[in-house]
Amino acid sequence: MKKNISKIFFDKKDHELLDIVNDVLNLDKPLRHLRKLLTPHLYSKGIKEMAASSGLRMAFAAIHLLGSLRTGEAKERLEALRSLRDEALAKAHSTLRKNTARVLLQIMKELIRNDGDDIRRLQLARDFRTAAFGKPKVIKNELRKYHLVEMPEEWNQITFDDHVHDVNTKGRKSATHLIMDAWIKGIRKITVVHYNYVRTEAITELLEAASIMDIEVRIGLEFCALFQNKYIKFVWVPKGFADKQDFINFFSNIAFTEFMKEGANVSAYQQKYVLNVLDEFNKVYRLHINKHYGISMLQLDKDAFLDFVGIGQISIFHLAKFIYNTLMPLMRERVKDLKPEYEAANEEEKKNISLLVNEMNCIDSESIISNWLAPGKNPGIHNPWIPCDSPDLPSLLKPPAHELLSILNSFCSASSATLSLTNLSAEDVLEILYDCNGMITNLEIFNLKDYAEGNLSPDLSAINELQIAINHGNTIKLKRIVHNIIEQFEKSVSGKSGKQIVERRANLAEILFDIESLQAFYKSHALKSRIGSDSTGRSRHLHGMGLVIKDTLSVNARKEFYDTQMRSRESIPVTATSYKRVTFIPRSSFSSVVNFCYKILRHFPGGSFLGSTKISDWVLKDYSLHIGRPGNIATLGGIQEECNNGLMLETPSEKNEQTLPLKYLNSRFKYALKILLGFIPAFLTFALTKDWWLLAYGGAFIWFGITYSRNILQSVLGGGGFRRSPLLRWNSYLSWERIADSLFFTGLSVPLLDYLVKYLFLDRLLNINTTTSPVMLYTIIAIVNGVYITSHNIFRGLPKNAALGNFFRTVISIPIAVGFNYAIGGLLVAFGAEAVNTILQKWAAIISKAASDCVAGLIEGLADRGNNMRMRFLDYNHKIKQLFETFSKLDVLCPEVNLIKTLESPKKFMLLLSTQNEEMIKPLCIHALDFLYFWMYQPRAGSMLKHLMRTMSKEEKQIFVLSQSILLRQQEISQLFLDGIVGKNFSKALAFYLNRSQEYLEVLNKMAAKSEAS
Repeated sequence: MKKNISKIFFDKKDHELLDIVNDVLNLDKPLRHLRKLLTPHLYSKGIKEMAASSGLRMAFAAIHLLGSLRTGEAKERLEALRSLRDEALAKAHSTLRKNTARVLLQIMKELIRNDGDDIRRLQLARDFRTAAFGKPKVIKNELRKYHLVEMPEEWNQITFDDHVHDVNTKGRKSATHLIMDAWIKGIRKITVVHYNYVRTEAITELLEAASIMDIEVRIGLEFCALFQNKYIKFVWVPKGFADKQDFINFFSNIAFTEFMKEGANVSAYQQKYVLNVLDEFNKVYRLHINKHYGISMLQLDKDAFLDFVGIGQISIFHLAKFIYNTLMPLMRERVKDLKPEYEAANEEEKKNISLLVNEMNCIDSESIISNWLAPGKNPGIHNPWIPCDSPDLPSLLKPPAHELLSILNSFCSASSATLSLTNLSAEDVLEILYDCNGMITNLEIFNLKDYAEGNLSPDLSAINELQIAINHGNTIKLKRIVHNIIEQFEKSVSGKSGKQIVERRANLAEILFDIESLQAFYKSHALKSRIGSDSTGRSRHLHGMGLVIKDTLSVNARKEFYDTQMRSRESIPVTATSYKRVTFIPRSSFSSVVNFCYKILRHFPGGSFLGSTKISDWVLKDYSLHIGRPGNIATLGGIQEECNNGLMLETPSEKNEQTLPLKYLNSRFKYALKILLGFIPAFLTFALTKDWWLLAYGGAFIWFGITYSRNILQSVLGGGGFRRSPLLRWNSYLSWERIADSLFFTGLSVPLLDYLVKYLFLDRLLNINTTTSPVMLYTIIAIVNGVYITSHNIFRGLPKNAALGNFFRTVISIPIAVGFNYAIGGLLVAFGAEAVNTILQKWAAIISKAASDCVAGLIEGLADRGNNMRMRFLDYNHKIKQLFETFSKLDVLCPEVNLIKTLESPKKFMLLLSTQNEEMIKPLCIHALDFLYFWMYQPRAGSMLKHLMRTMSKEEKQIFVLSQSILLRQQEISQLFLDGIVGKNFSKALAFYLNRSQEYLEVLNKMAAKSEAS
């Protein structure tokens, strides 16, 4: 398939990226050395760039993260997650840095999963490379394509999910994979629920993954408790720990570990039901399926099913998916066999075959459960979620909720308990809240899974009113609501009798006469709300994880929820009250003069905006429920309404390669085409309107030359000069895509500015030219040019502030254009030229263009400089933080040693490390090598390092500079390369280190001396 693609589509680099992904997917032994590149000390834009490309590293990390669910590989998954996040953020250079990184991670996931369709994968490879540039229009289109919501770059949105599952229960994703997907969706707070017990390994992986992605995670345990001859569910979340290690230690506590064993017994008891259903399926339903669909499904093997479940807790969802995976290959073969029959059949037979195939095409996990696995389909098997007096009943299923919560709170008093309202009535909730003496701290007022399946409490509105009345402390209102609940209960049991009904009447009456106690339970701590998706990542008919308060998004992002393409999202009937909070933090600088100016500014009205840094966040107050009316909370995950297994009797015709969108054209061909399409109108305008041969045939080349020179000026200013290091030259960061776009649009501006505006409108119609009014001439041309530039900037999807900035640059260019006009006129007069004004009139558009591009090159170059400085700040800040953390650990290990003095002799320092802790040698060498790479290869690294060194204390500066002298130990560092510090392809990196380290150290020492002197 790949060889049939026309050469005018896709680039060599697209094929290379696809080959990289294929190589990593094959996991050949030669590629296993890439695991070395996942170590946390190696920075994404440091020395390892010389050992493997960013695309290769991202592909390897993504596959390593997504491919394994074995518990022993949690450490490798976490390393892959850290590397993947760093690589994605490092490739994102635009103002939409986090959104770009989200898109890159999503495309890489799609690239790995789309196996077998090379054209589709090549499209994804091009999308990945295009998105890496971070153009706002491209990123927003990609976000929309993958149904991702654009999040604020401040990352202050309120996005959450109070109920999700990972692979340790019935979910599809490992803890690391779940956290990565949550970050891609933009979720900032998440509660992962486990049934009855949780393993310490699962907690460790989840907390570490959340720490890497900066997501607030809570770990909840769901228990069943006895209430009114049925089981109710609540999620218990232990809280109040100093750090994640303290949390892990709590779960390792001997007493709580024993309790967890009891929880494991409950899970084992409930999982027996699934295995019994498996046996029943083999005996009954398997035979029915074989007969109905004409297939030969063998008995499902119990051991194979357990291997399929892996580390999770066996559930009906696992069994349904296992059956589905077994059925699909058999049904594909069956459809293949039916095709000849279908072609030879009469109309009635064709109709029956089509119905059968459509039925097979619509089978999914949900239909398998409802048709064959649900409790109603297997009445002979005891349902463990219905209470019984069996001697096998685990002890943890016997106590009521208040007793079970008392046991749990004895382990951790600073905890919360969220009551699930699934199929609970208002009187149930009232009685549970009263019996539990305030130990129920939250109500799950909305569950997306229950909502989709129709299992929400029928009294949800009444329960919400009860919650509000309890929290507001209004005794009269609470008494009225309790009266209404009792009346509703009396209506529901009218004509019925029995001991249970009598007892419930007595309990409800007791609550009515003891309302003050009910209020007292929640006087100091309100009864809060929780909203969750109950997502497992397995269902196509349920919303995936994640909810967002729409008010916390940008205006444009909110509009997408009303887009018809976003109809898979849903606004749930809950409204959140939230407030925006703005904090002003005084700006500071290494210069005392600048700090004084900031201080003065803050005393003037509105000066806080200039003298302070503004940080915005949102404060969530409460939720209000209103069934039947959508609120301001929406789902982040969509649903797939159609079920399609790809089973069909007629093979669809293959897409013609010519239907590929033009955006996938070969880049060189596309750039050449753009330049040509811009050059033709420019050349024709000059050739048909000018009588002087130089302008007629050379005007277009001069016009394009000015634009090209502007891009060079921009690159030089942005990158740091014509030759800021021996290895990074001025043209290293020239973007041919940007140059092609510039030349295309500048070519279209020639007929607009030179012919329509200058000649027809100004000269012929208004008699404005270089003779009558040169200032007015250049002013109008500049304004029209500014409107044109702003328009095509917005069309190309550039940020609006950049587009508006390009308009005002043309205003600045007016006096420059007038100055050029008089300067050129003076030169022409000096050289004895005749009809100077006529000559200047012919060159007016070019003069205006030259002035505008001079200003543009300066402004955009400074903008590029600012962006490069911003990226270098992030790079250096990350590595310097790592360096100081390493030295802090070393300082603790060697309290009696003066490390700064020891650092003055690299030999003594290496000797100290080898005797105290050899493991410290590797990270310190990596830090120094990364700093060396920054200096030699990253634009504006020198400028940013000078700035940072001025902000360091004397001790920090000494540690930083002296730590780099470890590069003098060539033998030890060379051995680290040979041992695979950056993998197997180390030759280029090693040669770079040996050739450039001495030069770097000399420059660094001179810089430190100047910084010290100043």
